[in-house]
Amino acid sequence: MSVLRLVGRPLLASMFVAGGLSSLREPEQVAPVAEPVVRPLTDRVAGLPDRTDQVVRLSGAVQVAAGLMLATGRMPRLAALALAGTLVPTTLAGHRFWEAEDPAERAQQRIHFLKNLSMLGGLLIAADDTAGAPSLLWRSRHAARDLRREARAGHRAARAVAGPAAGVGALRAVSASVPKRVVCATRHRR
Repeated sequence: MSVLRLVGRPLLASMFVAGGLSSLREPEQVAPVAEPVVRPLTDRVAGLPDRTDQVVRLSGAVQVAAGLMLATGRMPRLAALALAGTLVPTTLAGHRFWEAEDPAERAQQRIHFLKNLSMLGGLLIAADDTAGAPSLLWRSRHAARDLRREARAGHRAARAVAGPAAGVGALRAVSASVPKRVVCATRHRR
């Protein structure tokens, strides 16, 4: 693993572990702010709990677990996607700068909103990072290409062997159709 990944993944994950622990311990502090975003989600997604504080706790648990996975390099691509999935509603709920009346508060919320967008970009890059190994898509494309190449080579080899074999078979067929007397007579003349 490169030094950049070794250092960068825990740094990216630290905010999620800290925020997730806070949401797990004290969901009632975040629940009122999360209500406008959580309510439409719980109406559309059947598996989510009905109470906002339970959804906040669930999101916190996902952030802690996925943050630790990303920090330690355990399934980092999946962990980054899970964190990105929790970051979108968190950002929409917590940093609604467009609703702030006070210009200073609006500016502060805009900064936090853009910071979260930056973290989302980092998570998307981390989700795409294969750590130098080829992706599954690349491997499958190359495996298919190699199979096609081998099939063409096998076809060419079969044709190359079949051509002389067909010639030998034709000669045998011709010699089998010639009467033995003629063959013997030609041998004695020499």
